[in-house]
Amino acid sequence: MRKTIDCRDYPSEVNCSLAISGEEDEVVRAAAEHAASVHNEQDTPALREGIRSMLKDEAPQHV
Repeated sequence: MRKTIDCRDYPSEVNCSLAISGEEDEVVRAAAEHAASVHNEQDTPALREGIRSMLKDEAPQHV
């Protein structure tokens, strides 16, 4: 099942509206890179585990 994470679910000073979806490892990697480049977070194993814990299942779009 595809996973998703949406910056709008997590308040920030940037008011980011990015949503990322895909396979779990892809989403974690992309979200960590985004968090580092846009939200000034350090891309650490702890950040990636935190992101992984916040992932949601994506609602099926294709039948």
